[in-house]
Amino acid sequence: MIFINSRFLTQNISGVQRYAEQMCLSLKKLRDDIVCVAPHDIKRLEAAKALDVQCIGRNRGHLWEQLDLPLYLRRRGNPLLISISSTGPMFYRNQVATHHDINYVRYPQSYTRIFRLAYRTITPILASRAKTVITCSNFSRGEISRFYGIDEKKFLVLPAAVSEGFRARTPKPDGVQYLLAVSSPAAHKNFNRMIEAFLSLRGFPDLQLHIVGAATHIFANPDLQRLACRDPRIRFLGHLSDAELIEQYQGAAAFVFPSLYEGFGIPPLEAQACGCPVLAANAASIPEVLQASALYFDPLDVRHMAAAMQRVLTDQPLREALRLHGLNNVERFSWDLSAQRLSQRLDALLETKAATSAKVTAATQSPPSKP
Repeated sequence: MIFINSRFLTQNISGVQRYAEQMCLSLKKLRDDIVCVAPHDIKRLEAAKALDVQCIGRNRGHLWEQLDLPLYLRRRGNPLLISISSTGPMFYRNQVATHHDINYVRYPQSYTRIFRLAYRTITPILASRAKTVITCSNFSRGEISRFYGIDEKKFLVLPAAVSEGFRARTPKPDGVQYLLAVSSPAAHKNFNRMIEAFLSLRGFPDLQLHIVGAATHIFANPDLQRLACRDPRIRFLGHLSDAELIEQYQGAAAFVFPSLYEGFGIPPLEAQACGCPVLAANAASIPEVLQASALYFDPLDVRHMAAAMQRVLTDQPLREALRLHGLNNVERFSWDLSAQRLSQRLDALLETKAATSAKVTAATQSPPSKP
């Protein structure tokens, strides 16, 4: 059997958790030798039911992952483990580990000291011992490889994709016109400059800016709060269900993705799948993922970002072209295809282990040579 570290089901959903959940659901359709295990404090019960998760151990969080999980596996003969989120048991060798980016290194101000310490401690040990390291883009493979000194040949690049349900529809002509942004408001997400760019626009008195994300974190940022309070057209919608999020994507004039650093970036793909034109930063992995399907801007240049907003709002042919290019771009990505590539790597690892075990067995059982 192959075991999956499903601790991600105990965490609030973000890009990392959505990646893990969708990859596991797709992998589960391909294989009948998968067992998902998690702590008892699961939050996403529907996904846990679909994955037939087994709850084990007594601890939670990192303690469960570093103690309970490896002990449970060792009692079962050290089977192959897939840690599909960004951490895993550091000293368990028979493992496929996942790491999406080194954002905590490039933009440490976006994370707490404890978070940075945990990742800087766990990641180099985990990645060096794992048999394969999964990541989501060629950009991230290069970043992680160079920073931690891990051979790029050890990596398996498995892109994210768009979940079912994110689909285009004909927009309502009488709806409120708005730009949309979706993310947590961490420092590297660059919301401050995006809001400044929006506030600098002229000639759109009724245009709104809708921001989907955890509003509690937004108002913990004094600079962001100060900017947001300058104009009632800036609306923080907080966390939305998938159905509510899809409706926001479908009704937006354009989606704005101003991030300074991304290992992949699922939200712009979701927007494209819903028929929404995308404006994006020309930074990190974003051009790799979106290629020629987005209108790019310099994320450090507020005027450049505002010019991109102005252009997409006033140029109907451009909006339609971006919409069509976006729909085509989304087709390049598939959870099922990424899961299939992972399944092939798992088969190769299992075959290698079986061959090694057979050689060891043959060596120990062979008769001693005659003197």
